[in-house]
Amino acid sequence: MSPDEFRRSAAASSEGLPPDLRPALAALWHDARGDWDRAHASAQEAAAPDGDWVHAYLHRKEGDVGNAGYWYRRAGRPVATGSLDAEWTAIAGALLARG
Repeated sequence: MSPDEFRRSAAASSEGLPPDLRPALAALWHDARGDWDRAHASAQEAAAPDGDWVHAYLHRKEGDVGNAGYWYRRAGRPVATGSLDAEWTAIAGALLARG
């Protein structure tokens, strides 16, 4: 599944979170639905470094740049400077590629 297909499936779903999604992908799924709090909770459940990367993105999205920087360091990732949409797509693509 591509990141765009994943985003569309989250936006169109009326049945809730798909079964068997790893917590980092679940966090992105909730974020795509506009539920930052549930996305954040899922990111906190996710194993490092994937969960840390999503966690960084979410704090960047909320405007907490300092906290985001901490999570980018934990994830071993550079601080993102592009659009939030591009970052979401990059994270989703990397996580979906792992199956």
